[in-house]
Amino acid sequence: MSELELAIEAPTETAVFTDALAAFAELVRDDGSLDGERREIELRSDDRAALLAEWLEELVYLADVQQFVPEHLTDLQLDADTLRATVRGHRGEPSALVKAVTRHRLSFEGDRDGGWHARVVLDV
Repeated sequence: MSELELAIEAPTETAVFTDALAAFAELVRDDGSLDGERREIELRSDDRAALLAEWLEELVYLADVQQFVPEHLTDLQLDADTLRATVRGHRGEPSALVKAVTRHRLSFEGDRDGGWHARVVLDV
């Protein structure tokens, strides 16, 4: 297995999760039709880094098990320990590039300017 590290810099915590979905969607995209389906996702964790990993793990699961190819978010709500999202996409043949989400080098931190930096490693 190889690794692919996502390094995300964003102005808000919500934007980190949005950017992570966009990166994942780019990795698994296919030539299928647009916006045929949606998935409602709810995850809980009191640790932002763990929540980011769980977010990506759920996207990997949807791609692997349901052949769901995510395209974009239509809604994302983030509070102290819960993420609720609606993801639009389609059933298709997602690239099998992403195998798993790892926990090593996982981080999610704010900076002095009010922005956010996150890092997550994917097994590919």
